This record gives sequence, structure tokens and C-alpha cells, in this order.
Amino acid sequence: MLVHICCSVDSHFFLQKLQQEFPNETLIGFFYDPNIHPLSEYQLRLLDVKRSCQKLGIALHVGEYDYEGWIEAVRGLEHEPEKGKRCLVCFDNRLEKTAVKALEIGEKKITTTLLTSPKKSIDSLQKSLLEIAQKYNLDIIAPDFRKHGGTTEQFAMAKKEMLYHQDYCGCLFALSVQREQQHRLADELSSPIVRRILPASIEERIALYEKVMAYEEKGIAFQLLREKFLNYRLLRAWVKNLQQEVVPSYFLFYSHFKKEMTKGNLDSRGFFSKEEVRFIAIEIFNLHAKTVYKTVTEIIQNPPTIEAEIDFRVKFLGTNFISLSPIIILDTLEIGRYEIYALSKTYHDIRENLALIG
Repeated sequence: MLVHICCSVDSHFFLQKLQQEFPNETLIGFFYDPNIHPLSEYQLRLLDVKRSCQKLGIALHVGEYDYEGWIEAVRGLEHEPEKGKRCLVCFDNRLEKTAVKALEIGEKKITTTLLTSPKKSIDSLQKSLLEIAQKYNLDIIAPDFRKHGGTTEQFAMAKKEMLYHQDYCGCLFALSVQREQQHRLADELSSPIVRRILPASIEERIALYEKVMAYEEKGIAFQLLREKFLNYRLLRAWVKNLQQEVVPSYFLFYSHFKKEMTKGNLDSRGFFSKEEVRFIAIEIFNLHAKTVYKTVTEIIQNPPTIEAEIDFRVKFLGTNFISLSPIIILDTLEIGRYEIYALSKTYHDIRENLALIG
């Protein structure tokens, strides 16, 4: 039987139930989910699906990440609600590829772990499975494992196995609507121009679950602990001098602004007359951070870690609190009038941390 897999939380439970109810069937997984956006989220879910299948001893095939093809398939349905017409097209898109894959590898039955997702209509899925199977002369298995406390059991199993539990279905459109309803920044849709890992980002979660897999392979006991914290994103920013020339500048993490644009005067000590801003020369940053940057451009191209920036902030300001006062690095400090444009966001967030046991 070829089992289309959407994510580890759904598949780990679903595959074990199939093993129990169909002990004579050889289960083969097929991860085909071009709806998942962004690519890094797709890679994270695939990583944990591989981990789940390895635990269960199930072979896994991985389909193409045809995001452009999926976007074309749902064109015109961007504003459909969850469980609406876009989802139906999405089901057909993924299940048809599953059917084609089944014929390719010689399987006669297909099913999908989407059947266990509480966010999906089981009736619509069963109907889509049946239509696709008839088209390709295949059989289907479409059990409802949600009944009789199945969903509760599914989530308890996912927690026990420390599986990656995503908080949105997967597609760009569902994510945008969900974050808007939550009044949350859709930080999944942005990433730094340079390669560095931001707190609670998809990249941070990938690094975490790669470590999880390594620890499991080595038999190291650990647990995942959730932490509430104040997150931050700088979406865009620049500094201009009195001549309206852009001055090379670097804004340290947690530099938060109430207004997107502010004008003021900079004195010889680096104090700005608005928004509690502190300007510092690159030599001062190097001294405290023990770095050797020659120019601000070098910092922009190869920035310190977030942890190093926060450590500098604490030492430079002499406070034990997380300060949100903007700190901006320039090549040199020149007294005068400046204009700062900055769009920044602070928001409550949750991240997972790995802790060793024993």
C-alpha cells in the first residue's frame, strides 16, 4: 500500500494504526507536498517525516517539490477558506501524484495521512481518493482514525515522540489568513538576506531537529522544552545624513522603533535626540564584542550571531534587562542631523530548546 504523507504528526499515528489493522500489508510512504511554503518549512517537515518513518521501519519515497505547479493548480482560489475549494484542488493534486507513483512502483492500494488531520474534511478526502483511484484503476483504504478519541491519542503520541508539530496547514494562503486572525507577524515568510539563524525561525527548528535525530541515533537521552520569550524582527532600515545620503549602518538585534521614520540630532557621545537611540562607531563595537570588522559593510555581509549581539547590548548598556533601545553602528560618528527609517516588530513567541537528561 502506498501511503501519501503530509507531516509526521499525522503520519506517525496513522501508519501505526494501519500496521495494526492491516498486518499483512507492506506500507510504503510517499511525501509529496508542494503546497508547503516556504521551502525551508517543507524541508523541516520532510526531515521529521524521515525520522518518523525510520522509527517505524517504513520505506519512504520523496516526490518533487513542484511549488510553481501547485500555485498554478490553485490559481483563482487564493481567498478560499480552509476546507474550501482550494483544499479540494490541493487534495486532487497530491493524490493524483500518489496514484501515478503507486503505478510506477507496482502498488495497487493508496491512502493518505491527511485523513487524520482535524483541519481537513474527511468526507472530501474520501471522495477525492475514490475518484482518483477509479481513474487509475487502484483500490483505496480510507479509514477514520479520528473517532473514539483517536485525535487525542494522535497528539499524545506526537508529544511523547517529540515530533515536529507545525501550527499551520502548510500553504501560503492559509498561513497568511491564520496569522492575520492571530494578529501575529507571519515571520515564516521572511528571512535574513545573509545566512544566519534567527530565534524561533524555521532555520532554528531545522537545526534543532537535526540535533534531535543525531541524539536519537547515539542513544543520548534528552527532552524538548518550550520557552516563552520576546521575539524581534527588523524588516527594513536605513540612516540618511543631512544631505539625504544613505550612511552605511547596522542595527543591532532588539533595536525597536515606535515610528517608522524619525529625524534628530547626533552629539559627540553618540546620543540621538529621539527614540532613545545610541549610535556607536565600529571600533567601539569591536572593542566590546572582541571582533575585527573594518567597516559596517563587513558586518552586514557577515553579521555576528544573535547571541553575540544581545551579549554586546547587555555589556554596553550595563543592564540585566533586555533593552529595546536602538543601537546603530556606523563606520565613524559625525555630529549632525540624521534621518532614521526603521520598520521593526516585537512580539511574544515560543521556541523549543533541547535539554539533556541526567
